[in-house]
Amino acid sequence: MAMTKSQIQAVLADKTGLSKKQVGSFFDELAALAYGEAKNSFTVPGLGKLVLVERKARTGRNPATGQEIQIPAKKVVKFRIAKVAKDAILG
Repeated sequence: MAMTKSQIQAVLADKTGLSKKQVGSFFDELAALAYGEAKNSFTVPGLGKLVLVERKARTGRNPATGQEIQIPAKKVVKFRIAKVAKDAILG
């Protein structure tokens, strides 16, 4: 089962000696910084990188009718996992 935000805050507060409120504020500021810098790519050391990727326009297919449709170009945000994180998780 995945940990909740408050559980993560409690564990980090216990390990760092900070209060849960300080850890929560850190997470909020980290998220705000990541949102603002994502268009230039934002790296979270040891975890990965947020990058803005432009997808090209393409032709798709409606699965219900089989009709071809045009999918316009768009920008998407991706998170690329760091090699260190992959190695730590996958072994």
